[in-house]
Amino acid sequence: MTDPIADYLTRLRNALFEKGYILSYKFVEDGPQGTIKIALKYDPMNKVNAIKCLKRVSTPGLRKYVGYREMPRVLNGLGIAILSTSKGVMTNKEALAQQLGGEVLCYVY
Repeated sequence: MTDPIADYLTRLRNALFEKGYILSYKFVEDGPQGTIKIALKYDPMNKVNAIKCLKRVSTPGLRKYVGYREMPRVLNGLGIAILSTSKGVMTNKEALAQQLGGEVLCYVY
């Protein structure tokens, strides 16, 4: 059996366009499934990628749940935490605005 959170984190690396971590993406129809081509965002001066770290928090053996009052701050607000809430997967800032808690999947910075 595969680990669903690890699979999700792999997909998450490809879905951070809205938060400014990915420069662009496009869908290519080549075969029955198709592929997604992704251009990662880099700093133009020193060529460092925007995603410095993608750290997993919840594991199959130890789940990490938080309420909206205990919402984690990643790098003092510069990074984001991805949560699985009752209203879907969202960032810590979106969950805090909606006063939702949930399972902390990972930190991205």
